[in-house]
Amino acid sequence: MRHGLLALACAAGLAMTRPAPGADASHSILRFDDLAGWQDDDHQAALDVFLNTCSIMKDAEWQALCALAQSGPDARRFFELFFRPVLINDGNPARFTGYFEPELSGSRKRSARFRYPIYRKPAEVREGIPWLTRQQIEESGVLRGRGLELAWVEDPVDIFFLQIQGSGRIRLQEGGVLRVGYGGSNGRNYSSVGQELVRQGVYSEHQVSAQVIRNWVRRNPARGRDLLWVNQSYVFFREIKGLDPDAGPVGAMNRPLTAERSLAIDPRHVPLGAPVWIETEGKKPVRRLMIAQDTGSAIKGAQRGDIFFGTGSEAGKRAGMVRDGGRMIVLLPIQIAYDLVPEGNPE
Repeated sequence: MRHGLLALACAAGLAMTRPAPGADASHSILRFDDLAGWQDDDHQAALDVFLNTCSIMKDAEWQALCALAQSGPDARRFFELFFRPVLINDGNPARFTGYFEPELSGSRKRSARFRYPIYRKPAEVREGIPWLTRQQIEESGVLRGRGLELAWVEDPVDIFFLQIQGSGRIRLQEGGVLRVGYGGSNGRNYSSVGQELVRQGVYSEHQVSAQVIRNWVRRNPARGRDLLWVNQSYVFFREIKGLDPDAGPVGAMNRPLTAERSLAIDPRHVPLGAPVWIETEGKKPVRRLMIAQDTGSAIKGAQRGDIFFGTGSEAGKRAGMVRDGGRMIVLLPIQIAYDLVPEGNPE
């Protein structure tokens, strides 16, 4: 799943607010002049998104900067005066992907058309403790008839991809929209079914996308079922109430995400809530200041970023096209940066 995994911990104030200076990663301080395209970005847009979550961050340095941000400073000057760009490297190449909030048709009631359920987490499932695999859950019917159904949709493949994204909107046949977010998992590791198709020689890596996987599974029902079972992870959902209909889904910091400004990262290396400068390669390079507001089980590594693209099918298409290299640089408060890199002043 792409995001939602740390929502409960973050809501309780347990989010890490500074990188761990462990031996598994190196840290170096850069100049803002080293950031390609820095001067051309919309820094105010990034500052607005930073303000959505900075109050959750508990370190005194972050709290002081949040208060300054609330005073309405010049955005670019704010970042350049009070932060330092820190390149964090764990030896793995940078990899950027994209994700989005799916929008499905469905119903609160089962019918001939809507017959595939989206489930709440059952009471016996404990977060972090492995439970039944995806295959075991689906073959055993262990969730059926227990009143755990949040809604019913048309296609089980849609549920699979909803679980990967971690949240979504369901336009109900009876009227209205049901918003669902991450509600727990079976504690099993995520595995990429796209990579499995590449391993089997069905497609080459550059051919694989969410739509390609959907189409292949629908053309090959039996093999498609086995393919989806390769991913043993199974995600449960909860109903999200009280959100502005125009707001994005709730991310790991328990606040709505912002399209093309919110980034999912590995919180072992990057503090949730921190500004992150990204430079992606590929057909449509991106040079943008984003805010680390989400995480996910597939997002692992100091140079691993997942860009949130918004809601609906068009956002899904754009997200599915991103499989790029590049680099990401974390903007850290000056004192935290120099605590990590005592001799790191590039001046």
